[in-house]
This record gives sequence, C-alpha cells and structure tokens, in this order.
Amino acid sequence: MVRFLAEHPPFEALEESDVERVASVAEVEFHRAGTTIFSQGSEPVEHLRVIRSGAVEIVHDGRVLDLLGEGELFGHASMLSGLPTGFEARAAEDTLCYRIPSQVAKGLLSGPEGLRYVARSLLEAPLTDAGTSAAHPARDPAHQPVGSLLRGEAVVCRPDTSIREAAQMMTDAGRTSIVIDLGDGSIGILTDRDLRTRVVANGIPGEAPVSAAMSAPAYTCRPDQLGGEVLLDMLDRGFRHFPVVSATGRVLGVISDLDLVAVQTRSSFYLRQAIAAAKTPEEVAAAARELSPALIAMQDARIAASNITAVYAVVLDVLTRRLVELAVAEAGEPLAPFSWLALGSQARREATPASDMDSAIAWMGDEHAAELKPYLHGVGVKVVAGLEACGFHRDEHGATAADLLFVRSIESWRRAARSLIADPAQEKALILVSVLVDSRPVWGLHMGAPVSDAFRIAPRNPDLLRLLARFALSYRPPTGFLRGLVVEHSGEHRGQLDLKRAGIVPIVGLARWAGMAAGVTSGSTTERLRAAAAAGTLPATDAHTLEDAFELVHGLRLEHQIGLLRAGRRPDDYVDPARLSPLTRTHLREAFRAVASIQKRVAADLQVGIK
Repeated sequence: MVRFLAEHPPFEALEESDVERVASVAEVEFHRAGTTIFSQGSEPVEHLRVIRSGAVEIVHDGRVLDLLGEGELFGHASMLSGLPTGFEARAAEDTLCYRIPSQVAKGLLSGPEGLRYVARSLLEAPLTDAGTSAAHPARDPAHQPVGSLLRGEAVVCRPDTSIREAAQMMTDAGRTSIVIDLGDGSIGILTDRDLRTRVVANGIPGEAPVSAAMSAPAYTCRPDQLGGEVLLDMLDRGFRHFPVVSATGRVLGVISDLDLVAVQTRSSFYLRQAIAAAKTPEEVAAAARELSPALIAMQDARIAASNITAVYAVVLDVLTRRLVELAVAEAGEPLAPFSWLALGSQARREATPASDMDSAIAWMGDEHAAELKPYLHGVGVKVVAGLEACGFHRDEHGATAADLLFVRSIESWRRAARSLIADPAQEKALILVSVLVDSRPVWGLHMGAPVSDAFRIAPRNPDLLRLLARFALSYRPPTGFLRGLVVEHSGEHRGQLDLKRAGIVPIVGLARWAGMAAGVTSGSTTERLRAAAAAGTLPATDAHTLEDAFELVHGLRLEHQIGLLRAGRRPDDYVDPARLSPLTRTHLREAFRAVASIQKRVAADLQVGIK
C-alpha cells in the first residue's frame, strides 16, 4: 500500500514516513459493480477514499459527470467542508478502495501539497449544466472570479508607517494582511506570517517602518480571474495573500489561500479544527466567536441558504460534542453509556443564529438511575452553560438537558412516547410530541433515533394524527390583509413581521404531521415533505408548494439574521416589511397565502377545526 500511495498525488510529495503513517491507518474496502458508495445529499463524508483498482462514477442528479480510476481520490470536498455530499459515488465495476480516516486525511489535505491537490481538484471538477461544480453545487469558489469572493476593502498604509501601528491596523480591521502604498503606482504587502517570521524571529523593532518587513512589489491578481487559477498561482509562488487590483490600478481587497480553497472549507473545516483542539469551555467559546464571521463570509460569497445552514449545523454539533467531552472529563466516566440529543431545529439541521438550543439526555439501561440522573444532569447544566457562553440561547420553555425532566433513560423516554401515543389528549402532549419527534443523537450512543423512532406506530393511531394536525394548523400565516403584511401590533417589535411564527412554524408543523402520517419520524422539513408526497399523505403539489415556501422564508430569515450579525446586533426573526423589496413582499404574501390554503384543505379533509 505504501508504494502504491507514494506513486499518486498528493501522497507522492510526502515524506516516506508520512505515507507510512497514512497506510498504517487505511482500511481496505470492496464495492461490487453498481454499488452506491455514498449518496448525493447524504451526511458529510468521514473518510477519504483512494481507488486501488476498478472505477467509480461521479453522478449528479442521475447524470454521470466523471469516471475516476486507479489512484484517484474522492469524497474530500464534503469531508473538508462538512457539507452533505454534492454527488453520488457509485462503483462502475468491481472496485477496491483504500479508506483513510478523516482525522488523518484532514491533516494531509491541510498541508501545502494537500492544498495544492484540493485546489487542482476544485479547478478541474466536472461542471453541471448550470455551470457549478458537482462537489459544491452552490457557488464553487474555484469557478468564481476572485472579485466576488472579497470579504471587504483592503487595509492600506504608507511605507513609513511603523510596524507596530500597521499590526494594530490589521488587528482593528480583523485582517491578516496590510497593503503598503509605495506612492509610485506599485504596492507592497505585510502579512501576519511576515510579522512572525521577519519581525519577531529577526528581532526587528516595532518602531521600524513597515517597509523594513514588507514584500515588494506584491504579486497581484485581477478581479476577473477565476479563484482556482489564482490559488494555483499563489501555491506555485509560495504566497498566501494576493492583493486584487482593478484595471485602473485600484486595490479592491486582498484574497487569501483559504478564501480560495473554498468558502465552506474556511468556514467549517478550520473552525471545527479549532473547536476540537479546545482544552477548556472558555477556549471552545473563543473558537465559537469565529462562527459569525464565517456566516457573514459565506453570505458575501453568495452561498445558498441551505448550504450555510448545513455548515452551521455541523459546527453546532462539533461545539456540542466538545463541550460534552469536556464536561465528562471533568465529572469522571459515567456508570452507563449515554447520548446527548439535539432537539428541535438543531435536530432537523435547520437552526439559524436566532434559534434556541433544545437538548435532552438519554442513557442506556435502568440500573444506577439514582446516581446517573444527578451526574448526567450536572453534565447537562455545564454543556448548556457552555453553549450559552458560545452565544447560543437556552430554550425559553426549558427544553434543555439542564432541566431534570429532559434527563431520562432511553426506556423512560420510550415509555413517555408510548404514553403520549396512547393518550394524546393529556396535558402538553402535543408540545412534547413535537419536541420528542425532532430529536437526534449528536454525542455518545448512536442507536438511530432512540426517542423519535417510538412514534413510528403513529400512523395506526388516528387520534394522535388528528391532534397533530390540529397542532400544525394552530399557527396561521398572516394572510388577513389586502395590500400589506400582518405585523406585530404592540411591544418592542411593533410594526415588524415575525418570520418564524408566520412562515417557518406552520410549514414545519404540517411537515411533521404529514411525515408522521407516512411513518417518518425524525428528519428535516424537506425530507418529511418529500416522504409525505411519496406516501400520499400530502398531495405532491402541496408538498412541493410547502417546500418552495419553506426555502423562501428560510432564506429570507437567514439573510436577515446574518445582516444583524454584520451590524453587531443580536439576531432575531423580526423584519420590517417596508424594508423588503416590492418583489420580495409579493413573493412572501403569495407563499403565506399558499400555506394558508393548504392548511384549509387539510382541515377540511380531516374535519379538524382551524383557528
């Protein structure tokens, strides 16, 4: 295996000891012809695969885009970005692969030769008919002009500016470089790496002029050059920053290698590495502060809302796992294995910066309950406090693992679910059902969906389904208007529209009811709607309408919240309709009316009252 890997990129550029280390952890797997290795849109890939023999087809939306052969890698784009897979990988013939664990593969691909390989693979990736990469269907930076990837204006100073002042300017602006205007039409550049290797290492005083440590003339690029081409040039020259200069000579900004490998990679891969390396909850919170700038950067790069949410969900899971690990390390090993469950929007992977962080704990077995419950409750309190320190909000109704009611054995959770199914009219039954159905393990025991799976028998309980439908219909979109949108009439949000209550909650409720009627419990709103359409519990046209409406409102909600983050304000769900464009207001009204019409049809079909 060592010899084979050493003959193919990016392994060929590694030291023999590094190749041996990769080979020592690699596993051999065999796939018969026609076997799907991973599906399009599935969970982020956790292994890098190298084809030893055979061939693998890269399939996007049913169309074969590429055929990979011996020595080629696949799966690295999803693994690095933390996004769902952008294509299906299918064995074109009997195929043997070497499977390399992500922790080793990520270290390999984050080095210079690994970055070079990722850059070339992004640049040479097959394109779909829409002109986007199959690996990153939404706005692949390798195929975008670098001018569209800039995250702000460059920081510029004169050559006689002191190094100390220049470093302070970089810090204040949150930049890793500063451009030096040399006054003759040319420019220089000083980066954070220069500060370490030239200033600190060589003992240059901070009072020295910035010209003593800068690189001049700086290599530059044009704003219309493709990201992949610029990255290759950057790697070939050994630089990590290029000023982007217009045809008239104006400095538009500075692009870095991490900007170009992939916006998703910078926003997710490196952030996840920092979280995983954190040794204390305080260090986790410090790493989490990079999440907001990452979301802003992704929006600036015009990444689709669904992809931004996918990255956000991955980071939330990583934050939660690390905080649980630290809490367990401090408290000592538990007497029984347990699972940390994400609830609500985090479980559906639909959380946004304004979302509450719902959670619960489930442990295996009923033994040691007297000792386990207080132990796990203590873990819950620490993790929820850690999430709050990271900027996430506790659920106002108390649905968190910091509440003893949400710390139970798996069997206790299942008994509660069976009780709710048997007697759905009991107090708070529907609220509890809506919470428990949206549950997903993010740490510890991974036995599927231990709580939500108990509701798979719901299709055989018409009373429960009727009450679920009534619950789904209790939130009405604001359709009681002729020209405008219904807004809050009082309080701090007077005159504003609550996008969550008006648009998200009604659609999520309908999807939950229709999905459960189809026998589908845990899953995203989109997955539930598609399953309901396939099972006939919701007409396909209605399911498609709800999916489109959800995409519209979710995208507008995320855009609004990231805008508040950009302004340094706490994100919320309230928008001023007057600040929306006329076209957006029209689309929003049409979406609300469509959802309300579907609610009325469901109410009539099931003879369920609607408020």
